[in-house]
Amino acid sequence: MKSLAFKNLLLCATLIGAFNQVQAADQFIALPSYRVGPYAAGGSGFYGGAIDYFNLVNANGGVNGVKILWEECETEYNPSRGIECYERLKTKNGGASMVEPLSTGIAYGVLDRLVQDKIPMTTLGYGRSDAANGKVFPYVFPLITSYWNQAAAMIKYLADKDGGYDKLKGKKIVHLYHDSAFGKEPLPVLEAQAKQYGFELIKIAVAPPGSEQQSQWLQIRQAKPDHVILWGWGVMNSVAIKTAQRNGFPREKMLGVWWAGSEEDMIPSGDAAKGYTSMTFNTPGNYPLIDEIRKKVYAPGKGNLADQSRIGSVYHMRGLTAGILWVEAIRVAQDKFGKGKTMTGEQIRWGLENLNVDEARQKALGAFGMFPTVKTSCDDHEGSGAVKVQQWDGKKWIAITPNWVVGDKALTRKLVEESSSAYAAEKKITPTCLK
Repeated sequence: MKSLAFKNLLLCATLIGAFNQVQAADQFIALPSYRVGPYAAGGSGFYGGAIDYFNLVNANGGVNGVKILWEECETEYNPSRGIECYERLKTKNGGASMVEPLSTGIAYGVLDRLVQDKIPMTTLGYGRSDAANGKVFPYVFPLITSYWNQAAAMIKYLADKDGGYDKLKGKKIVHLYHDSAFGKEPLPVLEAQAKQYGFELIKIAVAPPGSEQQSQWLQIRQAKPDHVILWGWGVMNSVAIKTAQRNGFPREKMLGVWWAGSEEDMIPSGDAAKGYTSMTFNTPGNYPLIDEIRKKVYAPGKGNLADQSRIGSVYHMRGLTAGILWVEAIRVAQDKFGKGKTMTGEQIRWGLENLNVDEARQKALGAFGMFPTVKTSCDDHEGSGAVKVQQWDGKKWIAITPNWVVGDKALTRKLVEESSSAYAAEKKITPTCLK
């Protein structure tokens, strides 16, 4: 009897040990997300896409056997709540190995904590643009395209539309922006290019969330601009488009930041949205990867989006792109530090800094052309700088620039160097590449 009891005890211990080993092998990613409030559409779509990709990776066996584990914490897009969520999540499940807050305000709030905590943060298509300099910001990755390169690409597109940069002289361009760190981020580029090319930059702020804009559009009507850049987010976007229509301003003369270019922005705007254009770092359309997610994630009932019509939408595709880049960073880190092992934050930081998602890799993932190729380094934590322009035809988005658009990267790099150097001096940081 004692022998049987001992064997049962030994078996239980073995099973518990095996369970703990499985748990220890999970790769934990912290998601301080938002699914309620005026920005819920963006948060739910983005994080829904990322989680769908995690579920697909796990269904396919993980990253060399390592499963992805994640936990969300509701921030409501509020910087104070975002910092609380970061602190709450960073020590969970053996410690967070990566974080993505999808908020410029939250990103600024936790930025100085990352080096000490050794947790890399991605700011996919947003956040502090000078963080592209990895010598000063080793744990921050504004992947794909920063706000500065997006703003430079906007001016290039508008210049091409008008017949060249020289044709911008004497023109009026309104920057209608969300009055926050997010809305103010592109100003260094827009101001520099206004001076360089001789156009008048008219800056008009909109108090968040942006549900009332009549006074701003009265200013725009009086100014009679040639173009309006809509740097909006959430409910601000559909309000801007509908108010533009009421004031007789052509939507074809509006160009939105990519956070003002989703189906959730256009559908509530109705007929007013037709002809409106926005920037994007995803090419609209269907991809083999999305078909695989429908089959392996949604068919078995593991999809994250309650409304399946959002699968493959702008926000969902953006989340899928984030998931791809995070998993590729884990894969690259494993190639260096040990396949099939759980990576630390420091090791994933190295993986993020050595990404090379080229066309061949995109094809292998079923995502060829879905986003620009990404190749990072210590000097370049952004990895691309390319964008496209899409137009709403009344029912769907259509890419109207067949090739990726790149603005004045010499200017944006100069600004990156100047701003990051000033930050390094202020914080007493010695710029260096981490090993």
